Amino acid sequence: MLPKLSGAALALALVFSHPANTATTDPDLATVKAATARFQDVKQAIAEGYVRDPMDVCDTAAMMGRPAGLGGMGIHYFRPDLLGIKGPPNPRVNGSGTHTDFRTPSVLIYEPQADGSLQLVAVENLVFRWAWRQAGNAQPPTYLGVPYDLMQDDPHTKVDEAHMFEPHYDRHVWLFRYNPNGTFAQFNPRVSCAAHKTSIASGGAPEHSGGH
Repeated sequence: MLPKLSGAALALALVFSHPANTATTDPDLATVKAATARFQDVKQAIAEGYVRDPMDVCDTAAMMGRPAGLGGMGIHYFRPDLLGIKGPPNPRVNGSGTHTDFRTPSVLIYEPQADGSLQLVAVENLVFRWAWRQAGNAQPPTYLGVPYDLMQDDPHTKVDEAHMFEPHYDRHVWLFRYNPNGTFAQFNPRVSCAAHKTSIASGGAPEHSGGH
């Protein structure tokens, strides 16, 4: 006889259970890592159309009003074509792309090093909410069954939770730096922005932040 589960316990069981026969067309983590390993050389990323965040910010949890202990993200390089970005922020960054294939991620994330170099730590995909919905999607995109995070600014706070972007869904995948918070967490305590001149590693927020 199966034990009785409380309502809360049953809800948790449903959330964390993954049926063995669940099918997905998403590439697995090993495939994505192999497909993106060449971007460990940032020059290769630039050659393939990735551009550095023009606001030149190294994002940390503290900058976004989150506990500093969650860690950092890093510096973002992105493909404007995959994000569907046609012009400068007006007033926020906006785009029409709905790209979600992690074998060619729309965003690459690097940690600044003391010698001025950059180390690839994660890949990311981002889709703007309005474009995703306009494409006929009622639910956020997912990767390996994990829904993307929704990022949107709360006008009642001093920080900009959407980082000068229109409301969007994004998913980080920490393939090149172990993350004790989890492979799909937003921030990584093993990533530091201390070597970046414009980062705010200890707290506070700049007037504009350009990460995602």
